[in-house]
Amino acid sequence: MEQNLGKILIIDDNEDILFSAKMLLKKYAQQVLIEKDPRKIPFLLNHDTYDLILLDMNFREDTTSGNEGFYWLKEILTKDPSAVVIMITAFGDVEMAVRALKEGATDFVLKPWQNEKLIATLSAAAKLKTSYKEISTLKKTNSALASQLSQNVNLITGQSPAMQQLLHLMHRVAKTDADVLLLGENGTGKEVIARSLHQQSTRADKVFISVDMGSLTETLFESELFGHKKGAFTDAREDRVGRFEMANGGTLFLDEIGNLSMAMQAKLLTVLQRREVIRVGTGQPIPINVRLICATNMPLQQMVQQGRFRQDLLYRINTIELNLPALRDRLEDLPLLVDHFLKRYAQKYKQPAKSLSTAALERLRRYDWPGNIRELEHVLERASIISENHVLQPQDFFFLQMNQPSFSENVPETHNLDEVERATVVKAMGKYDGNISKAAKELGLSRASLYRRLEKYGL
Repeated sequence: MEQNLGKILIIDDNEDILFSAKMLLKKYAQQVLIEKDPRKIPFLLNHDTYDLILLDMNFREDTTSGNEGFYWLKEILTKDPSAVVIMITAFGDVEMAVRALKEGATDFVLKPWQNEKLIATLSAAAKLKTSYKEISTLKKTNSALASQLSQNVNLITGQSPAMQQLLHLMHRVAKTDADVLLLGENGTGKEVIARSLHQQSTRADKVFISVDMGSLTETLFESELFGHKKGAFTDAREDRVGRFEMANGGTLFLDEIGNLSMAMQAKLLTVLQRREVIRVGTGQPIPINVRLICATNMPLQQMVQQGRFRQDLLYRINTIELNLPALRDRLEDLPLLVDHFLKRYAQKYKQPAKSLSTAALERLRRYDWPGNIRELEHVLERASIISENHVLQPQDFFFLQMNQPSFSENVPETHNLDEVERATVVKAMGKYDGNISKAAKELGLSRASLYRRLEKYGL
């Protein structure tokens, strides 16, 4: 555990306490600074930052009430709201400990302390400070997220009427702080839309936090979203900041919100109504200011009627409702999306950018796209890797299960030569699971001849 406590500042008017604490902690900390005059706290905070601050509650002017300590605690948190402060006193009691925690202290220790207990307390507090640093890091990555979003700009543009309507609403909504509910099938790009709303908002320089609500169990729900205090439950070995607190000042994206149980919905609703969270194991409310964006592929209105989703929660989260169109409803945008993904994979795999033949594009147009944009992305990546063609042909997408007769269909009862030939080709491709070489050999054709027939019949 050596040197995992970072830089520690200890403020106490007892020089013996300062000396013994420094001797104990110096092998666990990167640096230990001591100060006996609390009036120097503003100067110290203005000229340096500290991972942990140990603050005496009672100085010479006030040796029992702790009021001096509470005054300086408030001063420290005013200058640095993320400061981790552990209060120390020789006259502590439960009421004073509770008040210290309510006023923002991270923990409370009595002196004379047990060395092992003090080390354990500081270690837990250091982990909390690490959480605060992670929040700061998340905020600094917003420029990187904006850059990443700009790479996906083609996913949130389009000429189709469905996308034009969505973009018009997004433009009007983005600059407001209104909570937004995104509805749409899986793979339609709900998180991309959520990030775009954040980047266009007045909170763009703040953090964007995404939570997959579908992955949260009943036992983890409160801890993950609201945080917890060390010792609040069996596995709570240190303090933890919840996602709401992390997103404070920024945007919180709750994906798959339709998967929440009724009990979890009630807890979420309470937080949204009060605009404050209480970490598990504490009674201290923490004000939160987040712009909430939720998403689901589930029919929430229908679930309300069935008693599976709270109507009052639905009213809270859908101030503005945006419906994302399925890919099959915006096929006019297919060329733009295809070009975007093919350029991305050319860069990713360091190869010349590929394009689609007219016939290949038509093949993609005739597909139903149950997985929407996510499936299109996967299909184009696979074709880019497998195909040796610079211009992708219909046969490069043989693995798509088209809404056409499958490769396993039987030869129809007809004498039309084109239909017979098509059905024979389909049967051969089905027999060899789309393997061009084996199917061509079975049919007595060259690979090039089989390619021509596949293109001819739109296979």
